[in-house]
Amino acid sequence: QVSLVESGGGLVQPGNSLRLSCAIDGRILSSNGVGWFRQAPGKEREFVAAIRWSRTSTFYASSVKGRFTISKNNAENMVYLQMNSLKVEDTAVYYCARGRGGGTVAYEYFDWGQGTQVTVSS
Repeated sequence: QVSLVESGGGLVQPGNSLRLSCAIDGRILSSNGVGWFRQAPGKEREFVAAIRWSRTSTFYASSVKGRFTISKNNAENMVYLQMNSLKVEDTAVYYCARGRGGGTVAYEYFDWGQGTQVTVSS
């Protein structure tokens, strides 16, 4: 019923910025949250950031706090991830997902996008 499509990934040099977008097709309940996760080759899926749909409460992984900012536009069903001061270790496929409350663990999410590749390399 709900689909999510990520866009905005690409190849950037360390220290540069990138803005990811997540377009959501379907209704998002006020109690829901939308999160960003990432997965690098050979690594576990990792929480990045989340935002609650009914308000602006946000959560960030310690590894990205202060560098990444999650935001949303409820009227347009859009969620964004602004990534600044990118590091090589940020390289991964980034996924957006809809969950029951915008928590920090993957099992709380039930709708996932297909991902967008972010590569940080000099």
